[in-house]
Amino acid sequence: MSETRCARCGRSLDAYDVGAFRRLINRGADSGFLCIPCLALHFSCSESRIWEKIREFQEMGCTLFPPLEET
Repeated sequence: MSETRCARCGRSLDAYDVGAFRRLINRGADSGFLCIPCLALHFSCSESRIWEKIREFQEMGCTLFPPLEET
């Protein structure tokens, strides 16, 4: 299986990048993903705002992201 890369900058993607893209852009996407920095550019917001949303989605139980770590 080939490594998934950002459609805009070519950066290697992880589960957070793919999950954020699916949650914010297209839940059914199987290609054309954007990394978190490129998602922030797309939405004209900060990367920290994208991470805030990811945390909110995790707290809501969204399964597109790895589970919250217990602290």
